[in-house]
Amino acid sequence: MKRLAIYIHGKGGNAGEAAHYQPLFATWSVVGMAYHAQTPWEACQEFPRLFDQLAEGYDDVALIAGSIGAYFAMLSLADKPISQAYLISPVVDMERLITDMMGWARVTEEELRRRGVIATDFGEPLKWEYLCYAREHPIAWRIPTHILYAGQDHLTTRETITAFAVRTGATLTVMEAGEHWFHTPEQMAFLDAWVNRVRDAGEA
Repeated sequence: MKRLAIYIHGKGGNAGEAAHYQPLFATWSVVGMAYHAQTPWEACQEFPRLFDQLAEGYDDVALIAGSIGAYFAMLSLADKPISQAYLISPVVDMERLITDMMGWARVTEEELRRRGVIATDFGEPLKWEYLCYAREHPIAWRIPTHILYAGQDHLTTRETITAFAVRTGATLTVMEAGEHWFHTPEQMAFLDAWVNRVRDAGEA
């Protein structure tokens, strides 16, 4: 059986990060998806085409995705033949995240609707179009999924991730000392151990 794991990076990442996962999926091919999408509507145009190109000729395809890459993937690839998904610090409720950001920036919904785009002190512009899209396109995800969540995640609350895991039937593992971006040696060791555990459980 020919097996493939497709890695989808988050903001600021790149497809080359997929190399980290090759030892964890030693008998699989592991490839990073080199994408350009910056919005969910762009991802819904780009991701299915890239997935089909990468997955051609494989019997089993798994998904590894992080942060905004996981959000894009869940919106655009829900109908693809994916056997398992491994989501690291996924954004699972974009509407909640945007409204939280509006609160941080002290921006009202009426103000955002009127102005369309508002710059913020934390570097992420608020966009009315993005908020509307998130509300009109909720995630409908049915693929068997394992989620790794950081206890110190500043983008997604524990309540939000727990509710999503329950709704989708996903397993949920929490690294209490972890951050949204898993990058320190301790965090990466935890991530690797998590992959090994849930992967082996799925193959048992």
